[in-house]
Amino acid sequence: MTQPVETTALTKRYGPAAAVEDLNLSVPAGEVYGFLGPNGAGKTTTLRMLLGLIRPTSGSVRVLGAEPGPSSLTRVGALIEGPAFYPYLSGRANLRILADHAGVRRTRVDAVLDVVSLTDRAKDRYSTYSLGMKQRLGLAAALLKDPELVVLDEPTNGLDPAGMADMRVTLRKLAADGCTVLLSSHLLAEVEQICDRVGVLDHGRLVTETTVADLRAGGALRVVAEPLEQARDHLRRHYGGVRVDGPALELDVEPAEAGRVNAGLVGAGCVVTELRWREPDLEQTFLALTGGTPDAA
Repeated sequence: MTQPVETTALTKRYGPAAAVEDLNLSVPAGEVYGFLGPNGAGKTTTLRMLLGLIRPTSGSVRVLGAEPGPSSLTRVGALIEGPAFYPYLSGRANLRILADHAGVRRTRVDAVLDVVSLTDRAKDRYSTYSLGMKQRLGLAAALLKDPELVVLDEPTNGLDPAGMADMRVTLRKLAADGCTVLLSSHLLAEVEQICDRVGVLDHGRLVTETTVADLRAGGALRVVAEPLEQARDHLRRHYGGVRVDGPALELDVEPAEAGRVNAGLVGAGCVVTELRWREPDLEQTFLALTGGTPDAA
C-alpha cells in the first residue's frame, strides 16, 4: 500500500557537510508523525525536500505516490519556516488571494478561519497580529486546499499555552478525519502530546523511530519506607535488584505489583510513606538518543 510519505536513502549535502543522510522514512495515512531533534538536526531540510523546495543530493522522495511536483502538491498543505503574508491586508483578504491563486473557492476561507479560531480577527490587518496569530493564519493557509497531507515546521512556535492546546486539538482532528500530518519540533512535550509516532533526528540521521507509547515505556516503582535498610533488604529478597535513590528505593516491577509490594513491606515491619509509579524521564531519553544537553534540546 502506498504511503503518503516515503523516502529511501534520502541525502542532502552542502559541500562536505551532510544536512540529511540516508533517511528512510514511511508515514502511514491518517497518522500524526513527528520529527523530533535539536535545532540543526536536519528536520527543516527534510521537509523542504519533501515539498520539492530543494533537490536531494541522492536518494528518492515520494509524496502521495509521486515525486514532489504539481501532481502531488495540489493535495498537500504546508507551513515551512513561518508564514509570509501581505502586512497591510487583513487575514481574510490574504487568504482570499491565496485561494484565488490556488483555484480554491472562497467559501473555504471562512471555513479555515473557523478551524484555527481566527474568525473574530479576520478583518484586522496582518501587521497587527501576534506571533501566535500569524502562526495560526499560516495553518489556515495550509488547509485551504483541504489537503490529504499537511507538512508543518514547528507549528506551535509563538503560541501561548492555550494556543498550543488548540493547535493540538486541531491537528488531532485533522488526523481523525483522514488527513496525514507530518510536523517537526524540538520540543519533546509537544511531540509527545500530538503525535502517534516519532522519528528522532540527530546530525541528519534518523537515530530511532518509535511510537509515543514505546517512547514512554519503562519506568519504576518508587518506594519510601522506614527503616530504609530493612525495606531494601526485604525488597531485594523478593524482587531482586533494587536501586537506592537518596531516601527512596526503586524497583523494576509492573505497576500492578504496587499493592503486593506495600503489603509485603508492612508485613516486614516497615512504615511506607510513599509508593508511586515513576514514568521514564523523556527528556533524558531524548538527550541520550541525540547525545545532547538540556540547553541543546
